[in-house]
This record gives sequence, structure tokens and C-alpha cells, in this order.
Amino acid sequence: MKEPFWETTPLHALTADQWDSLCDGCGKCCLEKFEDEETGRIVYSRVACQLLDLNSCRCRHYDNRADLMPDCVTLVPEVLASPQWLPETCAYRLLAEGQPLPEWHPLITGDPESVAEAGQSVRGRVIGPESGENPLMNLIDWIR
Repeated sequence: MKEPFWETTPLHALTADQWDSLCDGCGKCCLEKFEDEETGRIVYSRVACQLLDLNSCRCRHYDNRADLMPDCVTLVPEVLASPQWLPETCAYRLLAEGQPLPEWHPLITGDPESVAEAGQSVRGRVIGPESGENPLMNLIDWIR
């Protein structure tokens, strides 16, 4: 049986389709986040990027996101040299750190809904910036 590409191919050698398939669609990386200056810990808020579709947990303007949102970090292998700002469950971070994909990842299950079923999606748990809520007043601790 052939080994899955994510176990045999280094991140820098993935095709564009393979790279994009690593995203599990959880939406966690699209939340407003802050770094604690004293500890370096990343703290997430429940306020999502305005481009995040809160139902699908996918970017509404994926191809143009960097132009529309200058603060959006485009994930490329070089960015993963310091992946601590990504959630601990993020496939890109896990693979960059030499860890396996979680059992609920769609590449393992074959089901894109496995992310939500495992409680790993932000679907139904976050708000958009149009709510006017202050991200600092909406910090959460359920992101891992």
C-alpha cells in the first residue's frame, strides 16, 4: 500500500493541490489573535476575519485574501519555520513539527465534516467583525 503524500513528501515539495488539501477547514487560524508579550503565548478571540465564511469555515476570497486583508499571513513553507501562531491541531504546524495528522483530519477520514464532528471547527462558535465586538473582550481558551 502506498504511503500518504503527507508522510513521504516534505512540505516544500508538495504540489499546490496537496498543500491546499492539508487545510482541514477548521477556521481557527482565521480568528483574531494576540501574543502575550511576557509569555509569548498566542491567545485567540472568538472574532473571525471578515473574509471567513462562518458556515463553511473557508475564506470567501481565498485567491485574493492577501490583497483584501494585508494582515493575512499566506501559509508557505518558509512561514512554518516558526508555526507557534497556528493552532496546535493545524496540519501545517503538525507536519512542520514532525507530528502526524490528527485522526479526524479529512485526509484521514475522507469526510470534510469530520472536523466539525470532532469538535475542531469554529463553526457556530465565533462571530464576525461586523458584530462590533472587541476581540480583547472575547478571548477564548478552547483553541488548541
